Amino acid sequence: MADDIGDKTEKPTGKRKHDARMRGNVAKSKDLSSAVMLLCGLIIFRVLGMSMFREMGLMLQRLLLPDTVGNQFAVSGLVGQIVSTVVSAARVSALPLGLIFVAAIAASYIQVGWLITFKPIQPDFSRLNPVKGFSNIFGKKGAAKSLADAGKFFVVTLVVVLVVISDVRYVVVLPQMDAKQAFVQAAIRLYDLALKVAIALLILGILDYIYQKWQHNQDLRMTKTEVKEERKTAEGDPKIKRKRMQMAQQIYMQRLGIDVPKADVIVTNPTHFAVALQYDSSTMTAPKVVAKGADLMAMRIRQIAVAHSVPIVERPPLARALYRNVEVGQEIPPAHYQAVAEVLAYVYRLEGRAAAG
Repeated sequence: MADDIGDKTEKPTGKRKHDARMRGNVAKSKDLSSAVMLLCGLIIFRVLGMSMFREMGLMLQRLLLPDTVGNQFAVSGLVGQIVSTVVSAARVSALPLGLIFVAAIAASYIQVGWLITFKPIQPDFSRLNPVKGFSNIFGKKGAAKSLADAGKFFVVTLVVVLVVISDVRYVVVLPQMDAKQAFVQAAIRLYDLALKVAIALLILGILDYIYQKWQHNQDLRMTKTEVKEERKTAEGDPKIKRKRMQMAQQIYMQRLGIDVPKADVIVTNPTHFAVALQYDSSTMTAPKVVAKGADLMAMRIRQIAVAHSVPIVERPPLARALYRNVEVGQEIPPAHYQAVAEVLAYVYRLEGRAAAG
């Protein structure tokens, strides 16, 4: 019944996942990427913060020097100060911004892997469908997203409240400190708060990624009809395949009528396998398999052999080995020389003629 109503009960196939990936439809959490960038930024600030403040202080000192301030009224001096300030700011921020960019790329790579596709930025007018837009907002996905956002807000608020409560003893003594000490203490408390919020966001991002991956697999689930159609497309229509096999079998049966009469002997299992061998010492270095078959095909080979007076010899181990290891048109391998030579010698004796070679 599930198939009749089109319920998506089947897991997505590899092809469906690959096609979705090529369209840019992958499981990814923006919250996780943002949390990684925030945490990376805080760590960088902790490591490089002093040197950054030092560079910024030197830059401000240069800007506030009397000669510099007086020179800013000249156009050439103003342009020079702007260029100098931009260069200094770029030098201070280049490394932190570069590391944050690398962190963002790493977070994306961990979630998605290596993927380059331009499908997501191509125009898609179906996205302008208002009905679909309302269903996304007020449907199950919209409700789940709203609930998740509310949960994130609650968790972050809880972390902030708990940190503020634990640090209240530091806050109440700030008015008793001088300006420098108060600034340092406030900076430490704010950094600690930001770090704990970032860790909470990272945990929420990981949970969101797990959910996004689950939801992505749910969205890609298929109906049984879709699975059958995809398999039919990949493997070909079973009716056409069956017809091709029948045609190939008919052609092979016709070849049996031509090749089996040329054989010197038919080695059998006796009923399951039949292998037709031909040997001409003037043109071959070893006996050659000219036909082989199993079950009904083996019976057909024996019938043709009887009709054309081709000797049939029962050698079950040899018949099985030749059927499995030697293709039609190939010469037998050296491992079977002795056994085949004994069979041919036996046939030649029956026919009253000497073995060739």
